[in-house]
Amino acid sequence: MKIIEITNVDFALHQFLLPLMRGLRDRGHEVVGVSAEGVLLDPVRQEGFRVAAMPFARRVSPLAHWQAFRALVTFLRAEKPDLVHAHMPISGFLARLAARLAGVPSIAYTCHGFLFNQDGPWTRRAAGFAMEWLAGRVTDVFLTVSAAEAADAARLRIFRGAVAIGNGRDPARFRPDPARRAAIRAALGTPQDRVVVIAVSRLVRDKGYAELAEAMAALPEAELWVVGERLASDRGPDMASVLAGAGLGDRLRLLGYRADVEALLAAADIFTLPSYFEGLPMSSIEAMLAGLPVVGSDIPGLREQVVPGETGLLVAVRDGGALAAALARLAGDPALRARMGAAGRARALERFDEAKVLARTIALLGA
Repeated sequence: MKIIEITNVDFALHQFLLPLMRGLRDRGHEVVGVSAEGVLLDPVRQEGFRVAAMPFARRVSPLAHWQAFRALVTFLRAEKPDLVHAHMPISGFLARLAARLAGVPSIAYTCHGFLFNQDGPWTRRAAGFAMEWLAGRVTDVFLTVSAAEAADAARLRIFRGAVAIGNGRDPARFRPDPARRAAIRAALGTPQDRVVVIAVSRLVRDKGYAELAEAMAALPEAELWVVGERLASDRGPDMASVLAGAGLGDRLRLLGYRADVEALLAAADIFTLPSYFEGLPMSSIEAMLAGLPVVGSDIPGLREQVVPGETGLLVAVRDGGALAAALARLAGDPALRARMGAAGRARALERFDEAKVLARTIALLGA
């Protein structure tokens, strides 16, 4: 089969789609990637994948979306794939309609989070629902990363047969590793006995960085590592400036985009993700596999991952005080951290093993 995997930006293709593309290629399929152009497409192309650039826009721009739609129709008519597998709200909407217009025999979609479940004006949420409902009419296989959104798809009649496939990471790559812990801490000049809280995500407000800055200001015994950066298409205030202005001094390390996230997680003590909204976050799966307790927001995606009191702690959204209390509880109790971290890895091995998730996804795609 010739399969085209379509998403919005290079970050998503590299971080989320590449393992699936490898799995499909290993089964003998021809796999082509599609996203907006970006530097993170280079390593994908270096693995031998053909990746086509499309003019996707992550903003409300009818003209830009129309241009991307026309480019997709032209591309798909020329490629004549057997299957189009679309991802993300806007690119997924455009890709599915373009695939239908181009006569693609099979159209699949993976929802990584519904726009109408996110914060924002009602007009944006209504438009998000309308896009999902309309595109659901031309979708043959409808997948979601979270069980909550599979239920939403059925309840709201977006697609009655939506299947939750989860997310997964490689447990051989993300694991506890004392040697990497010592090496990373030595390289960063962090004492081996200092408590390190780590956050891994894009530097945008919806990831809860304002609340995390408040919480860390009340936790003087701990150091914060922030791994990630803003995408060029991200909007809103600069969270790096918010964090830098929180008075943390040398307890804050803004590490930017890193290719060695697995080593950084192995070197940390507590993972935190105080987001306002998530589908089924990959970063918390990586942290669980690395043996870290997770402190996150009490939101649908994280509720499917974290067992409160067993593998981590969940706190109210936008509550910096509650976040500080949860982080302080773990920072002051090494035995609790170890117990929750071990339980989190066991849960991740059972539910979020990349090989299992990929096998299930590929079977559902009919590939």
